[in-house]
Amino acid sequence: VQLQASGGGLVQAGGSLRLSCAASGRISSSNAMGWFRQAPGKEREFAAFISWSGGTTHYADSVKGRFTIFRDNAKNTVYLQMNSLKPEDMAVYYCAATVDLYGSSRSDLYDYWGQGTQVTVSS
Repeated sequence: VQLQASGGGLVQAGGSLRLSCAASGRISSSNAMGWFRQAPGKEREFAAFISWSGGTTHYADSVKGRFTIFRDNAKNTVYLQMNSLKPEDMAVYYCAATVDLYGSSRSDLYDYWGQGTQVTVSS
C-alpha cells in the first residue's frame, strides 16, 4: 500500500500549484481520498476530500473556492489544484485514503497516508 504525493514547491502569493497523489497496492478507485495539511507548530487540518467516484467533494472553508480536488481513477491518482495561494496556505500537504467510499474531514478515519509534500508561499 503506497501513496506518493508530489507537486509541492515554492510559489508567490496569488500563484497556483497542482499536487498529485499516486496510489498503488491495495488502494484503488474504491477508496475515498483526502488532502490534509500541517503548518509548522500547528495540528494537521483537513483541506479537501473526494468520494470514490469523484461525484462528491468537500472542502474546508479556508480553501473553498480556491482549491479543487479531482481524481483520475484510470491512473489511480488524486489531484489538488490550488489557485490564489496565500501565505497561510503554506504547509506540508498529505494525501490519505480511506476504505470508506465517500470520505470524511476527520483525519482519524483515514487508513493510509502519503509522505507529504511541502508547499511554500512567499508574500
